[in-house]
Amino acid sequence: MTQGARATTRPGTPPREAATHCPYCALQCAMVLRENGRRVEVLPRQFPTNRGGLCQKGWTAAELLDHPDRLTTPLLRDRRGGELRPASWDEALDRVAAGIRAVQDRHGRDAVAVFGGGGLTNEKAYALGKFARVALRTRHIDYNGRWCMSSAAAAGLRAFGVDRGLPFPLADLGRAETLLLVGANPAETMPPLLRHLADQRARGGRLIVVDPRLTATARQADLHLQPLPGTDLAVANALLHIALSEGWVDRAYVAERTSGFDEVRRTVAGYWPAEVERLSGVPVADLEATARALATVDRAIVLTARGAEQHAKGVDTVAAFINLALALGLPGRPGSGYGCLTGQGNGQGGREHGQKADQLPGYRRIDDPAAREHVARVWGVPAEDLPGPGVPAYALLDSLGTATGPRALLVFGSNPVVSAPRAARIESRLRDLDLLVVADFLRSETAELADVVLPVAQWAEEDGTMTNLEGRVLRRRALREPPAGVRTDLAVLAALAARLEEGAAGGEGFPTDPHAVFEELRRASAGGPADYAGVTWDRVERDDGVFWPCPDPDGPDTPRLFAGSFPTPDGRARFHAVTHRPAAEEVSAEYPLHFTTGRVLAQYQSGAQTRRVDALRRAAPNGFVELHPDLADRLGVTEGDEVRVVSRRGELRAPARVSPAIRPDTVFAPFHWPGAARANSVTNDAVDPISGMPEFKICAVRVERA
Repeated sequence: MTQGARATTRPGTPPREAATHCPYCALQCAMVLRENGRRVEVLPRQFPTNRGGLCQKGWTAAELLDHPDRLTTPLLRDRRGGELRPASWDEALDRVAAGIRAVQDRHGRDAVAVFGGGGLTNEKAYALGKFARVALRTRHIDYNGRWCMSSAAAAGLRAFGVDRGLPFPLADLGRAETLLLVGANPAETMPPLLRHLADQRARGGRLIVVDPRLTATARQADLHLQPLPGTDLAVANALLHIALSEGWVDRAYVAERTSGFDEVRRTVAGYWPAEVERLSGVPVADLEATARALATVDRAIVLTARGAEQHAKGVDTVAAFINLALALGLPGRPGSGYGCLTGQGNGQGGREHGQKADQLPGYRRIDDPAAREHVARVWGVPAEDLPGPGVPAYALLDSLGTATGPRALLVFGSNPVVSAPRAARIESRLRDLDLLVVADFLRSETAELADVVLPVAQWAEEDGTMTNLEGRVLRRRALREPPAGVRTDLAVLAALAARLEEGAAGGEGFPTDPHAVFEELRRASAGGPADYAGVTWDRVERDDGVFWPCPDPDGPDTPRLFAGSFPTPDGRARFHAVTHRPAAEEVSAEYPLHFTTGRVLAQYQSGAQTRRVDALRRAAPNGFVELHPDLADRLGVTEGDEVRVVSRRGELRAPARVSPAIRPDTVFAPFHWPGAARANSVTNDAVDPISGMPEFKICAVRVERA
């Protein structure tokens, strides 16, 4: 099976090929691109993760390369309220540099901010973090990956001393006798992963899914737990309560490899299954069956995803499931453990090398003096010149244009007008800026608000590396050069740094060659938790990717973590006692229903790309609101009726989809669409105090016929 898009190769010339990876999710499925005549074809490629499979998004990915909406010239807005007009690169870059200087001269270095994306290559993520700290010398940089798995990252760091989505190869899923998926729907978000679940089922394994909806994944499960949104933490504590009561805790593992269990044991003693059934709606029998399935086999895996993490208590919720995995002695054993399913294509690598507000390359803390000294030496700047920690993504965006917040913002690889919680408020903040610059290859909803839009290369037009959900570093290969008038993100950063007259302060400056950037990244990450010093492009190509940490080019990489010890000061994993608390916003007489969000198979993230692909648009043409039949009857709503979902922050309008897959007290909408159907007009901007993750997955709403 192949799908294609127009190419620029002259008829009769030999086809060109590039073995690369899909531009979408963190599974990073392998594919071959072939430029043949007037088309770019997508061909399957065998690889350990996808094993030749692709989803509909992957098969159609090349159709965006020559899309009519493709940007090929910079755009400028001459005055507030005016239209965007074509401009030369020199005019656009001069405008950006002059705007940055004017804002910083008037308001200080931190008056300029950078917002990145979880789809940027490792090289671009690294260069963007360096650009913020060296060329702009601002502390204000964060990225949309903060909304992807930051709660799991924080919980993993606290428990294990390291954050890697899957601390084992993906193939381990097929070896697990019991697999517990919490808030994950890979059948729609990353379908080729189901090949590993099929292996698990073929070996007689059990699949248990925890989700408020009967999703496409839950339909394949042996057992589906359907809790009230926001009660996953209580469910996890109840499962550990049952394991303790039944004597299923691996006490030797707990004694030899962990610390802090006594406090957790005392805490979960209060989570009686009957009480958790009353709170969550999950029957006691299902809780007991789940605990038994996990605890009475040799190999079990617990996986969390956005459904568990996108809460104001997301870190504690993930910690509760990590506690369960540790108590059963799962982490560090083949075919067992705890892991998180990363969402965005480079959600893992994107946070390891400098896009997060509190981190430097190699997953180093920016407030660690030794880390600052190491990275400053690589960058050729005094350590004291590096700024301190910034603020998480939502706090950054919510402060834009205010008296104490940044007055200028540079956006690379993100579309917060659609993807941010309480999106109307963030859209207003973007409009209040003195300068908004967006680098993109399409006119996204955020680009439509910009003062300057810079057209940049697509995934098939530049080399680089990505780090997938396993921590496996992969090679992205260019099939062809970008179109005339289009530059790479690295070239944009280099040109801006030169105009700001700070490039020389960066030692080697800002190379435009991604291989040169990666070589610098290797030095900057050396010795850090995410050590890439031993990762080379040649080795990645030869070995089907390289797992970090990998400190030595001639030494082994690390497909499986925690086999002997944990990277904590004492080598032990750490339990953390956590307690259930209500959602940040509870239902009321005025807002009596729970609202939750998620994805659909044919669309991706804010939809700026996938909504432009004909086949994907036909498969999922518009947003919808999913209602249980009982709720629809009470509201007098039938299939296809337009409904309003109203929260304290805003509303969305979309056709009703009546389905018994959803709980009667909960409504669901996908978040891929802008305008009236924008789900994030409704969502709550309450955030987790540790991770900064917004509470996308639950808020109080009312629903009415439009």
